[in-house]
Amino acid sequence: MRVGVEVGGTFTDLVAVSGGRVVVTKVPSTPRSPDIGALDALRASGLDLKSIADLGHGSTVATNAVLERKGAKVAFITTAGFRDLLFLQRHDRRNIYDLAYQKPSPPLYRRDCFEVAERTLADGTAATALDDAAVRAQLVPALKAGGYRAVAVCLLNAYANPAHELRVAELIRAELPDVLVTCSHEVVREFREYERASTTLLSAYVQPVIDGYLDRFARTLAGDGFVGRFTVMQSNGGRLPADAMRKSAITALYSGPAAGVVGATRQVERSGFRNLVTFDMGGTSTDVCLVENGRPSLASETEIDGLPIRTPVLDIVSVGAGGGSIAWIDDGGMLRVGPQSAGAEPGPACYGKGGREATTTDAHVVIGTIRPGSFLGGRMMLDATAAHGVFQPIATKYDMSIEQAASSVLRLADANIVRAIQLVSTERGRDPRDFVLVPFGGAGPLHAAKVAEDLGITTIVVPPNPGVISAYGLVASDYTKYDTITRKMRLDEAAAEDVSDRFCEMRIRLAAQFRDMGLAGDLTYTHTLEMRFVGQAFEVPVEIEPARIKSLDAAYLAERFADAHHRVFMHGAGLDRPVEIVALRVGATLPIESLPTLERERQPDRAPETARIFEGERWVDCRRYAAEAMTAGQAIAGPAVVEGYTATTYVPSGWSATIDAADNMVVTKS
Repeated sequence: MRVGVEVGGTFTDLVAVSGGRVVVTKVPSTPRSPDIGALDALRASGLDLKSIADLGHGSTVATNAVLERKGAKVAFITTAGFRDLLFLQRHDRRNIYDLAYQKPSPPLYRRDCFEVAERTLADGTAATALDDAAVRAQLVPALKAGGYRAVAVCLLNAYANPAHELRVAELIRAELPDVLVTCSHEVVREFREYERASTTLLSAYVQPVIDGYLDRFARTLAGDGFVGRFTVMQSNGGRLPADAMRKSAITALYSGPAAGVVGATRQVERSGFRNLVTFDMGGTSTDVCLVENGRPSLASETEIDGLPIRTPVLDIVSVGAGGGSIAWIDDGGMLRVGPQSAGAEPGPACYGKGGREATTTDAHVVIGTIRPGSFLGGRMMLDATAAHGVFQPIATKYDMSIEQAASSVLRLADANIVRAIQLVSTERGRDPRDFVLVPFGGAGPLHAAKVAEDLGITTIVVPPNPGVISAYGLVASDYTKYDTITRKMRLDEAAAEDVSDRFCEMRIRLAAQFRDMGLAGDLTYTHTLEMRFVGQAFEVPVEIEPARIKSLDAAYLAERFADAHHRVFMHGAGLDRPVEIVALRVGATLPIESLPTLERERQPDRAPETARIFEGERWVDCRRYAAEAMTAGQAIAGPAVVEGYTATTYVPSGWSATIDAADNMVVTKS
C-alpha cells in the first residue's frame, strides 16, 4: 500500500492507494504541531500502518520555521571582510516609493556573524591560507559562548574550491560535536555570494527543526508498527528518503505545492493532456505552475519572506487567494481580498469556530455554490447565517445586496489568480490559451471557469478527488536529485567539450548519491545550461537533449541558447554577440515502479437535484450533482454544481462538462 500525507495550512490530506482501492481522508491541520495533524489523518483513515510499504510526506514545517522565525539559533561564518553580506544584500528596492522601506531581515543578528582569515579566488586558487590557529583560539570559543544549535559556513568562492570550508567545519565539529554545521558547497555550488550565503544560512536555520520533526514523526510511526519506506517531498517535484532530507532540509521548503503539481500532471496525463496550467487553491493560498509536454517548469531560484534561496524548485507562483482569504476595505475605501487568511483557526465564519471576517469560502456559501450540509461530503456542517452576517458590513458600505458583495469578493480573488497565472505563462514567453487549466485543492474547481474565461482558456480538466491531489502527488512522484555547479566560460569548441565532460562527471556523482540512499534502479537524466550574452547580468536556462551530451559543439549550443533567449525576451536570435556559459545543472530521476490510479468512490444511487445559485447579478436555476455518482461518458451543461467529498466544481452558464475514461472531468467552453 502507498500512502501520501500532505499538511496544508487549513486541512491535512491523506490518499492511500492499494490495488484498485483508494482511501481519501481530510482532517483539520494543527498549525502548532503539524505532525499531530498528519498522525490524526493516518488514524482517521483506519489504515493498518504495518501494511504501508511507502509513506510519502509533505508539510510546511520548513516554510513556517522561516516565516515565523522559529528556526534554530544559528551562527554565520564567512571570509574576513564579508561579515555584513547578509545585511547589505542587493542594492535594490522592492517598493521604490516607500520612504520607510527596509530590506528583508535575515533570521539572525550581526553579532551572530563571524569572520575567518582566508581567501580563495574565483578559479579555486587559495590566495590566503586558512588560519587554523585563529579558528581554534577565537572562533570556536565565540561559538561555544553563543550557545548556537547550528552553524552556516559560507566562504568566498568556496563553490570553486571547498577545501577551506571543509577544514573550518572539521575544526568546529571536533570542539562542538552537538552543533549542526552546514557548508555552502554542500547546499549550493554556485556563484553570487549573497544568494549562496542566504541559501546556506536558511538551510542551517531550518535543519534542526526538520531533524526534530522527522525524528518525532518516524519514531511515532515505528511505535505504531510502520516498517516501510518513509519519504519526504522536495520543492523540485521529487521525493527523497527522510534520512537524506536531514542533510538538505532547504529543498523541502515548498513540498506541498510541488506535490500538487506532480499529482495533477500525472493524473491529467491519463487523458492525453500534457500542456497544463496547474491551479492549486487551498485554504490559505493559490499556487500556479506551467507544465509543458508533461514536465513542470523548473526555476533555479526562489525566495521566502524576501530572502533568496538558490536551489532548483518547480516554477510555482503563489498569491494570497485561498478559501480562507479575508475580504477587507483599505484606507482608500477599496475592497481587497487577501493575502491575510483566517487559516485553520478560527477559519471562515461559516466554520462556526469564532471567525468574524468575510472570506471567499463564506462568499461561496452566500451565493449557493457551497451547500452548508454537503461540505466534506456532509461530514462538516457549515453555518450559513454566520456567512451572511459577515458580509453585511461590506454590502452596507457599497450599497449592494449581500449576494452582490459576496460575488464581488470572488471576482477580486479571481483577478488575483489571473495575475499569478500570467506570471508563469505570458511573462515566461508562453500563451495561456495554448494550455488547459487544471484546478485542484479545496477551492480551485469553484473558481476555474471564471479564471479560464479571463485568460482565454477554453478547456479545464478537473481530476477526481481534486481536494487531495497534493497528497496523491506524494505517492505518484519519482525520486529526484539535482547537482548544479558554476563554470563560467566563453562559448567555443573547447567549452562545448568541457561541458560534455562536466555533465558526465555530474551524472556519476548523482548515481553514487542514489546508491548511498539505498535507491537502486536505472536513472534518467536532464541536462541544463545557464547561459547569457557576455555583459548580461542574468541567465536563461537552456535544456540540452540527452542524445547530444557526448557530441556537443558550439554551433548546437548557440542555436539552443538563441531559441531560449528569444522565447523569454523576444529578441536575441541571430545576434552576432559573444555568448557565455555560467552554470551546469543535471537532474537525476529514479521513476517509481508503477503509477497508482486515483479514482473517486462510486455512489451511483445519488440522483441530481435542482438548486439556485447567484450567478453574476441574478439568481439562476441550476442542477446539483454528486461527483461520486457521475459515470464515464456522462455530460452536463452549466449552470451546474458538482459536489464531491474533497471539493466542489462550479460549471457556469456557457460551459459544459463530461467525465472521461480516466475519471477526469473535462469542462469546455460552449
